[in-house]
Amino acid sequence: MKEINASVAIQILPNVKDGDELIRVVDEVIAYIKSKNLKTNVGPFETTIEGNYEELMEIVKECQYIAVKSGASGAMSYIKINYKPNGNLLTIDEKINKHK
Repeated sequence: MKEINASVAIQILPNVKDGDELIRVVDEVIAYIKSKNLKTNVGPFETTIEGNYEELMEIVKECQYIAVKSGASGAMSYIKINYKPNGNLLTIDEKINKHK
């Protein structure tokens, strides 16, 4: 199993003409994130991913490119990073399972 020393919450707001197009582009970004096979939680405002810090930073970077490749003229991104180099990170499940 890969080291889990970080979690990232990312919100991508693509520059597009309407709401349907926004949803389509965001769905492309989410599909890319899910393709990385990391623990992921998709919420109404952001997607949270946990894993190795370096891998997560590459995913964050690629999300901008995916949005543009999917038709957006650009993208505004909001990112939260929780990094603990020695591990001992609260996981997505530890944070939300009690609310399910």
